[in-house]
Amino acid sequence: MNIKSRLKVMLFLQYFVWGSWLVTLGAYMMKTLDFSGAEVGMVYSSKGIAAILMPGLIGIIADKYIPANRLYMLCHIICAGSLFYAATVADPSVMFWAMLINAMAFMPTIALSNTISYSSLSQYQLDSVANFPPIRVFGTVGFIAAMWSISLLKFELSSMQLYVAGSCSLLLAMYSLTLPKMAVNKQAITTSWMSKLGLDALVLFKKPIMAVFFLFAMLLGAVLQITNTFGSPFLHDFARNPLYQDSLIVQYPSILLSASQMAEVAFILAIPFFLKRYGIKTVMLLSMLAWTLRFGFFAFGDPSTIGLMFLIMSMIVYGCAFDFFNISGSIFIEQEVDHRMRASAQGLFMTMVNGVGAYFGAILSGLVVDYFSVDGVKDWQSIWLVFSSYTVILAVIFYFSFHYKHQREKPLEMAKAG
Repeated sequence: MNIKSRLKVMLFLQYFVWGSWLVTLGAYMMKTLDFSGAEVGMVYSSKGIAAILMPGLIGIIADKYIPANRLYMLCHIICAGSLFYAATVADPSVMFWAMLINAMAFMPTIALSNTISYSSLSQYQLDSVANFPPIRVFGTVGFIAAMWSISLLKFELSSMQLYVAGSCSLLLAMYSLTLPKMAVNKQAITTSWMSKLGLDALVLFKKPIMAVFFLFAMLLGAVLQITNTFGSPFLHDFARNPLYQDSLIVQYPSILLSASQMAEVAFILAIPFFLKRYGIKTVMLLSMLAWTLRFGFFAFGDPSTIGLMFLIMSMIVYGCAFDFFNISGSIFIEQEVDHRMRASAQGLFMTMVNGVGAYFGAILSGLVVDYFSVDGVKDWQSIWLVFSSYTVILAVIFYFSFHYKHQREKPLEMAKAG
């Protein structure tokens, strides 16, 4: 296979692992294991804790000491073992530690998969802006395939979802041996102690534009965690209503949620056009608007005819909400930072999004869900409207605080770039 096809397979498997449990584990814990909202939030916060500690550290090691593709393999072997163990757990505290170990191995692989992709494209002299989005879309396809598999196999409320994810991690660990060899760069950019300690990417905070960017990456990371944690339990809760118990939404909620990832496909392919024409500020504002609509549509959605339309629209806008922030942010960093700190910078981005942001998003959203719960019955409309209001506030503050002047490319330049 050519390099682009090989990267597509890697990203398909990478996100198949995640899609096997990320969206459905919350429903399994709440409905099957009878965890509270705060306990579910605690388990999901393990992802945030790991992302604070690990991606930057692993990125430093990949930049300076061990090739990224070899670290990638080791991480997925650990992922497999921890997922197999988590499938046997029924206690909230033990589940937290099992998923923390998994997260400490898995979260770095997201940044590493980006690093491997960018480095491989660079080796083959391929433009990352033009070529990475069509490759990355196969990660989304893998996530969708996992959600459909788990739903159709009736594993949404079963520990089998964790066994599926663990098996795929083992497969990906073996496949990673076929990836191109990554170079390490032991030469520091400076001779400062920060550089010697491998903390090169932290110098980016000295630039006001990058400091603001990473701050909002953290705040949007909290938003992403909310929808991952409570989207599936929200849809499963419609089973309480006798009118909806036999609806397809209640029977196969992950299939409906997978429409979010389907929408990602179109928005991922639109990223090069929007970034080149409008710039990162406009793209991220569009993401925040889409998050507002995502939660707003959830607030008024249900399995009835009109309510179903709101749910479907919520799935569609998710594609913009996720891609225009997560994928575009990764590309923005690739363009703005020195290539010698590529892995470190991508690791720092992942730390802010899936680390600090995800941790506080998991903990605080769990408290919000419990606050609007009475005797186990949740007021989902109020819950989603609170989250929607949060994203509106973010958009307003971001508009006035992120001062980035975009140089729009001329048509001829755009044609050459493509």
